[in-house]
Amino acid sequence: MGNADLRSLASIREIEFAEIEGSVVAVDAHNWLYRYLTTTVKWTRDEVYTTGDGTEVANLIGIVQGLPKFFEHDLVPVFVFDGEVTEFKDAEIADRREKREAAEKRREAAEERGDAVEAARLEARTQRLTDVIQETTRGLLERLDVPIVEAPAEGEAQCAHMNAVGDVDYAGSEDYDTLLFGAPATLRQLTSKGNPELMELEATLGELGLTREQLVDVALLCGTDFNDGISGIGPKTAVSEIEEHGDLWGVLGARGETMSNAAALRELFLDPPVDEDYAIDVDIDPDVEAARRYVTERWEVDPDEVERGFERIEDTLVQTGLDRWT
Repeated sequence: MGNADLRSLASIREIEFAEIEGSVVAVDAHNWLYRYLTTTVKWTRDEVYTTGDGTEVANLIGIVQGLPKFFEHDLVPVFVFDGEVTEFKDAEIADRREKREAAEKRREAAEERGDAVEAARLEARTQRLTDVIQETTRGLLERLDVPIVEAPAEGEAQCAHMNAVGDVDYAGSEDYDTLLFGAPATLRQLTSKGNPELMELEATLGELGLTREQLVDVALLCGTDFNDGISGIGPKTAVSEIEEHGDLWGVLGARGETMSNAAALRELFLDPPVDEDYAIDVDIDPDVEAARRYVTERWEVDPDEVERGFERIEDTLVQTGLDRWT
């Protein structure tokens, strides 16, 4: 379901960080990382995050700039990485690839005409999570003792599961699929300035008068990352149709429509593949100096780009009330 579609239905409110201090957050790693990666590429000279052999590791700058937000508010992030791609997402991946290729062509044209600002903006849109980015992200998080969980499939689904069973206090993602995957409480805007937003499942269902199954049906009618939806059905219409006809199949039958793999798509949200066997140690002890060497010496990132971030992390280790970090 498109972000604008689900946002118009979800129960979301801004909260103060003081309300969630001391919490554990399962972070959708790919979602979080991609936002910092694209921002870094857009606003930073590529030579400061490119090694001598031409390998780009802008993600390392993004991580060092983004993690202090958790530590400064006494939050323990647990980074959850995607596993195998769900077969239903093939079309979405192909669409993203086409958009990246189109942006790359426009970037080259912008460079040729000397438009550096436009070129940088388009360069950010071509970013993808390469094998090196995956490797170095885990390497840096390990040195900072940040817990990592490997999901068997969708990271958002794993975050939602960990939240639903009570192993973490919140799921953390800018996407809205955590709601469909059953996360009771999702924190949004963790990559933005200012306060976070809290998205709550039970409040959403109560306000809409729907069950979770019906909410998933609404999403499938509108379209998700895994399906295109039914033409002409937006969120308000979908809710009305589900209220009238009861479920997805009732709506499809009344409209004379069909949906490929409808049962499997519904099951994907209601019972997604998740890992039940994971361990989370929230008593983390970051080795900031090892992390600093890893970033600036092993991967040749300009120290000036990351020093302030490392200093902010170090500051949290000596603040009163954060004894569990040491």
